[in-house]
Amino acid sequence: MKVPSFQVERKLWKKGYKKVAGLDEVGRGCLAGPVVAAAVVFKNPKSKIQNLGVNDSKKLSPKKREELFKILIKNPQVEWGIGRVSEKIIDKINILEATKLAMKRAIKKMEHKPDFLILDGNFKIDSPISQKSIIKGDEKVFSVAAASILAKVWRDRIIIRYHKKYPRYGFDRHKGYSTKYHRKMLKKYGRCVIYRKSFNYGGSKTKTY
Repeated sequence: MKVPSFQVERKLWKKGYKKVAGLDEVGRGCLAGPVVAAAVVFKNPKSKIQNLGVNDSKKLSPKKREELFKILIKNPQVEWGIGRVSEKIIDKINILEATKLAMKRAIKKMEHKPDFLILDGNFKIDSPISQKSIIKGDEKVFSVAAASILAKVWRDRIIIRYHKKYPRYGFDRHKGYSTKYHRKMLKKYGRCVIYRKSFNYGGSKTKTY
């Protein structure tokens, strides 16, 4: 299996950029809950963390993601920030703009401002910081893969808290994504307040509570 590397970051380091941040988001395709983005900068590219199995969060088990999350946030050679945008704001500005906003918020949460951004996807954000977009960056770029892990675990924890409040939907099973089981529960119970009103629910009930 191909794993992410520091190849892109190294090219940027050689050009003089010192704080290269990888960014990724989670929750863009969900029916409910926020979109969450993470920004990650590695201060030392020779860190042993390269050997711990960092990869696109979708390719890792929940247990492995949790393990790497704890390592990343506690490692002194890793600087990171998390940005969150609620379902209400998603409805107001659309999911793409909400994704960009989450990324900008993640950057603002960092202790030091990055001097270059690597974004997962095919879009750019409104920022004076130099940036590069890479499709499937979470599969190719080490810092982006790390960001995907932080964003995924952070959002999953938010959704688990929602599950405790709205257990009938089974958020602990699908994390808000449009699975068959989720659609079945949605059709049965209608939407609660954390659902995105601007998304298509396939004819489900429209009541909220």
